[in-house]
Amino acid sequence: MTLRVVQWSTGNVGRHTIAGIEARPDLELAGVWVSDPAKSGRDAGALAGLGRDLGVTATTDADALLALRPDCVVYTAMADDRITEALDDLCRILRAGVNVVSSSPVFLQYPDGVVPKELSDPVREAAAEGGVSLWVNGIDPGFANDWLPLVLTGVCERIDEVRCLEILDYSTYDNRKVLFDIMGFGSPLEDKPLLLQPGVLTLAWGSVVRQLAAGLGVELDAVEEHHERLPAPETFDIPSGTIERGTAAALRFEIRGMLGGKPACVLEHVTRLRPDLGPDWPQPSGQGCYRVQVTGEPNYTLDLRLLGTDGDHNTAGLKATAMRLVNAVPAVVAAAPGLLTGLDLPLVTGRGLLRR
Repeated sequence: MTLRVVQWSTGNVGRHTIAGIEARPDLELAGVWVSDPAKSGRDAGALAGLGRDLGVTATTDADALLALRPDCVVYTAMADDRITEALDDLCRILRAGVNVVSSSPVFLQYPDGVVPKELSDPVREAAAEGGVSLWVNGIDPGFANDWLPLVLTGVCERIDEVRCLEILDYSTYDNRKVLFDIMGFGSPLEDKPLLLQPGVLTLAWGSVVRQLAAGLGVELDAVEEHHERLPAPETFDIPSGTIERGTAAALRFEIRGMLGGKPACVLEHVTRLRPDLGPDWPQPSGQGCYRVQVTGEPNYTLDLRLLGTDGDHNTAGLKATAMRLVNAVPAVVAAAPGLLTGLDLPLVTGRGLLRR
């Protein structure tokens, strides 16, 4: 059975999901939504950089796409600075009777105990009204800190702490809004960007530690957040702009799920704009990696190295997020209606992608 899919946005992740939909024999690209009128009327293949037309043109007309009655929407529109609008989008699609796999808002990965019910209940109600499902995931929050660590815990005798790390150089991640406006790179260290406002780290990644705890059958006592930043030793340029000497050039933060007064489930990010910054901070395997450390009996360290065919680790991260969503479409369409988590779905694989 071929499932008809609409791609919602064609940004850093969306262009990879178009390629991913095209790669799966069980999925058909039925339409593409764009916010930019300049992209309307352009072929999806061109927007995805595939070098060939797919015969599907992009549109700004959301009603026309929902009228196609697709089986699923792959929603990759940015939500970091437009959470209300993104939630409204998702509710609209769900009420139309269309399943959704989405990379945002990230707190919907596992919202219980993370966000007020006023944010999650309308989504649940819309899914129930439409008789469909929503699944929010990606690489982080997502695979690197849900199924990857949970599978590793299956070979443990005792678990004291599960720590999931992202250790990446973000200099080639070409998104000025994310790097400068949201994460605060290039800003004075005394400034507090959106990401470091009180509670925002927990809003974004509290779902990770709470879902890990739920997967291990425990309820956390509390969630704490910590961060530190390092300045640029001199002025240097990255694709998104200039980092002036003395401004923020490296960021390390933790969201700690506490149990019995000790960290039990921890999400840690080590983000640099140059590999020489923070030499005493955790170092990546290869150009960049996701790491799972399980402390207990025995102790485990598992590194997932990223590298795109273009030689860039950030391309691989975007592709991983895209394919985590695309490959889950059949399972989400088949699931019972509601707001799904990684604990609700069967193991999602690249079934159908290995070709002769």
